[in-house]
Amino acid sequence: MGRIIGLDFGGMTCGVAISDPLLITAQGIETIRRTHENKLRKTYQRIEYLIDWYEVDRIVVGLPKKLDGSEGDRAEKSRAFAADLERRTGLPVILWDERFSTVSADRVLQEAGTDLNEKNKVIDKLAAVIILQNYLDYLALQKQNA
Repeated sequence: MGRIIGLDFGGMTCGVAISDPLLITAQGIETIRRTHENKLRKTYQRIEYLIDWYEVDRIVVGLPKKLDGSEGDRAEKSRAFAADLERRTGLPVILWDERFSTVSADRVLQEAGTDLNEKNKVIDKLAAVIILQNYLDYLALQKQNA
């Protein structure tokens, strides 16, 4: 089994994380930035490159839900992004509830004393780590209960 890539897809950025080969931990790789929200060609190309480089066989995309569990405009865009990724790569894409991932990432960075400029550079990557780590923890629990 290959690695899993985790993505925090936002309006102008896409945070990227990768699992270790044993699917235990998630590490942040980078934040892919766009100049326009709907110009995704370079974003897809970069993700496809990372998928090949890290020998990924699954993709986890954060699904932003509202506090009440409903979905809004951002979730709809994440679903479309995930569907495009699945079509382009041929890999299974798992949509993962990402409520509080950015809030958690912000809290971690605040507690670390990260200044605002640095925080803006890494928050999406850290959110991707949190999304992917939550998914890896879920897989470990499923394996444990099997």
